[in-house]
Amino acid sequence: MTTSNDDVPTNFRSLVESAERKFAKVRDTAWYGRQPNHYFPKVFKSYMKLWEYQQKNRSKLVESGLQRWEIGEIASRIGQLYFVQYMRTSEARWEMVNLLLDRFSGLLHDSKSKFPDTTFKEWKVVMQEMVRFMKVDAAFLNTRPLRYCAMFDSHPKSLPYVARFHAKKVLKLRDALLMSYHRNEVKFAELTIDTFRMLQCLEWEPSGSFYQKQPVESHENGTTTDQSATSGLIDINLVADMTDPSLPPNPKKAILYRPSATQLLAVLASICDELPADSVMLIYIAASGESGQTTVPQKHISGSVRTSLKLNTVYEQPISLVNGKGGSSHPVESSIWLGPTRRGGSNNLYPVDLIPFTRRPTFFIIDSDNSHSFKVLHGAERGEPAALLLSPLKPTFKSQSSADIAQNGSQFTLFLTAPLRACWQMFGLAYSDDEVDVMEDAESIVSAAFSEWEVILCSLTSVDLVWAQVLSEPLLRRIILRFIFCRSVLTFFRRREENDPYLPVCFPELPDSVSPNSEVVQSAVMRLADHLKVSHCFRFDNL
Repeated sequence: MTTSNDDVPTNFRSLVESAERKFAKVRDTAWYGRQPNHYFPKVFKSYMKLWEYQQKNRSKLVESGLQRWEIGEIASRIGQLYFVQYMRTSEARWEMVNLLLDRFSGLLHDSKSKFPDTTFKEWKVVMQEMVRFMKVDAAFLNTRPLRYCAMFDSHPKSLPYVARFHAKKVLKLRDALLMSYHRNEVKFAELTIDTFRMLQCLEWEPSGSFYQKQPVESHENGTTTDQSATSGLIDINLVADMTDPSLPPNPKKAILYRPSATQLLAVLASICDELPADSVMLIYIAASGESGQTTVPQKHISGSVRTSLKLNTVYEQPISLVNGKGGSSHPVESSIWLGPTRRGGSNNLYPVDLIPFTRRPTFFIIDSDNSHSFKVLHGAERGEPAALLLSPLKPTFKSQSSADIAQNGSQFTLFLTAPLRACWQMFGLAYSDDEVDVMEDAESIVSAAFSEWEVILCSLTSVDLVWAQVLSEPLLRRIILRFIFCRSVLTFFRRREENDPYLPVCFPELPDSVSPNSEVVQSAVMRLADHLKVSHCFRFDNL
């Protein structure tokens, strides 16, 4: 049955209203929790029907007054759906989100030219955030992906050792909470550059293409649809499978931006409650903080219960807080800031707030200028010993012009997600297409080192169970190897001040055979320094 010209605008408006009603039901869906939202497929199907209808009847709709911004609104909704689905499941196509953002940019510029008297203030802010966000790593677009890629991140020489390694307990990474906040930091919407890097680091690189762009599409009625970059249209299959069946599932991720402490703890409680028995939860928190001035007297840590008046809570405190010595004292009021207000209360997260969640296996990454106050978690766990990776208190740079966290993101996070990018930034090296061979050779040096360190870790019988139980998990094993690399590079860097504030720490300790003092670790850093021609920046006293 042929659709008349009068029916086309009416049908289109009806489809828009139907899609909008469905969209409203999923727009504010929580980005965490393991329970699937069965309503999402209905919303996707509704927008697929709307998108296809406007494609097939584009000329009639334009004649009836359809504006280009209305098509952009549909694309925006589709982008939001993909983004929410990606945040909830980690399985939606991030490339599709980027494609939609690219089309949105074209639509915005087109609208500004057609409506010069309209300010588009809010959209300008979105565009400025997007441009700033994508500019940070623009020079490294053609380098290795942040996501785990079997071609680059699995090492043939060490694979047999990894395959044979089996701890008394083996855990899988199933859930992660990611939170980052620094004033004026690079972000897009509520996704900061540090959170984005860590998010990508906890995913598998797809093996195939997940979308196709088709410049021109012909229809039965003889019309064509321009799908080029300037048309504002996207060839999108909303019912296509969003997962790569050849890869393990990505861990679920809850991404928070400027939450209150109670909101963050509530999300953690929800994740812990639903965490499968054979799983470990990763908690990544990157934020500024401050050290408290009050310390705990020895008599207060010799018992089993301590009271914090400011927190108005009572929590158990074991004798051994950090190093097993009851005489140690630690800041009571040390905290990190989850938001812009620094006067305590709902924006402050204290180390002891995280202790209840150690009833389940937990892998902590704390990236803060007050990270070392979280040492108190070690030995204070409530059931399962936790793994802790704590950032340096100060970043290390050859030139302080690179030290702006707001512009470049955190150095420690960059080491854990893209270690060679961190080195380039640390030494103030410029990267361009002419440096591809230099980068590839550097990647080979680092990959060889990681392979050797994997063999060592998987051959030892004395690795602490906290690390042993996650060595079989590729995503976490890669983070551990990168931590070893980060610690060694920062240890050997030549500086006038004492090293301690500039070094990351881990609890429990990793084996001495992969410490900065070991020859196998030192030699790898030396090879890389020689290759990058920055040996003068290091001090290798033990070789």
